[in-house]
Amino acid sequence: MWLNNVLETIGNTPLIKLNKVTRELRGTILAKVDYFNPGNSIKDRMALKMVEVAEQDGRLQPGGTIIEGTSGNTGMGLALAACVKGYKCIFVTTDKQSKEKVDILKAVGAEVIVCPTNVLPEDPRSYYSVAKRLGKEIPNSMYMNQYDNLANRQAHYESTGPEIWAQTEGKITHLVCTAGTGGTITGTAMYLKEKNPNIKVWAIDVYGSLLTKYYQTGDIDMNEVHPYISEGFGEDFVPGNYDMRWIDHFEQVTDKDGAIMARRIAKEEGLFCGYSAGSCLQGLIQLKETLTNDDVVVCIFHDHGSRYVGKIYNDQWMMERGFLDMKTVKDLVSGRGNKRLITIDSEQPVTEAIGLMKKYDIENIPVTNGEGFIGSVSEGGLFNKILETPGIKDQTVASVMEKAYPVVAFDTPVERLSSLINRENGAVLSGDDTGNFHIVTKYDIIQSLAR
Repeated sequence: MWLNNVLETIGNTPLIKLNKVTRELRGTILAKVDYFNPGNSIKDRMALKMVEVAEQDGRLQPGGTIIEGTSGNTGMGLALAACVKGYKCIFVTTDKQSKEKVDILKAVGAEVIVCPTNVLPEDPRSYYSVAKRLGKEIPNSMYMNQYDNLANRQAHYESTGPEIWAQTEGKITHLVCTAGTGGTITGTAMYLKEKNPNIKVWAIDVYGSLLTKYYQTGDIDMNEVHPYISEGFGEDFVPGNYDMRWIDHFEQVTDKDGAIMARRIAKEEGLFCGYSAGSCLQGLIQLKETLTNDDVVVCIFHDHGSRYVGKIYNDQWMMERGFLDMKTVKDLVSGRGNKRLITIDSEQPVTEAIGLMKKYDIENIPVTNGEGFIGSVSEGGLFNKILETPGIKDQTVASVMEKAYPVVAFDTPVERLSSLINRENGAVLSGDDTGNFHIVTKYDIIQSLAR
């Protein structure tokens, strides 16, 4: 039987047991993987609910414009609803959000306005302020305000909570969720704790957010607020969707630890999740000493990794922020001292290439023609050709050379070289900042790993 539209696919997402990345944890660790929603995030649930409630109470009229401040995912959910129901969309986001999120919103027909991140919420340039202003200025429009719109948490009370309760057969002992607008964690917690008040609810926050301090003291301390890289959670104010009575603990996670854990989840569990999933699981690991073998823990994995391919899943981005302790071509070259690159001209005899290999104890030599690299000769390749045709030793290198070695950037991670250096291709070349070229072989990589 078919569905009437894409909105009918929202919800009923799978609960998947984690196995490898949680080896050190006691209990059963389950992930509520909400990137299976059509907009690839848990925000589809509350986006649709906010639209439906606004329609019911008359705030959203036919042909109207939906306006929202979003980190990307709520906007996607609202855009899907708008596509089906015939509304226009204007979304306001911050300049720290990934380019992929902005491009996806535009792809589904939304207008996107990007505002600076490092301004106070009440600043007229903030994405909160701009969204509110547009909601007042544009006729027949509605500012959804996911932060204070209680339809947000109601969506999770009606869907996320009941699904988790049913999927665990009521055995859940802990709910772990990153803290952003407050809708997901509060709404889900309200339902679950009504079923079993002993369920522990742990909110995962980021350093630079004021939510943890507010939870602990009741004070809104702006001294806690500073820029952070994590996306989709943490706040510099307290949204109206929070009811801290339903939360048992706040745990803060660093930008680096959350990003690294997201990459581990992808590699070890095959779940290509977003930044908040990594932070959620990292927060749980920081609290592992409180778990027992009988616990059944549910972690909310909010969105899909495709939103972050230019950030946490990009080696260069990770290294620039000091998040990835990864050796690069530069490290390999620096570790072996000042060795000049040995090359041979294509018109020189094969015997000279053999002589260079013996003299410098090397197996791979780039071939040049005075203008650049045009080929290569290797010890193994020459050995086979000389056995087949002994007289080839007196010919020129051009007649026996193999294809040129690939040229890679000086900051290329060593891990990436494994796909370039193989049986057919024994080395890569790389140019440094001064214009000098260096060769990297299998031997160099093995030596670096042994250090």
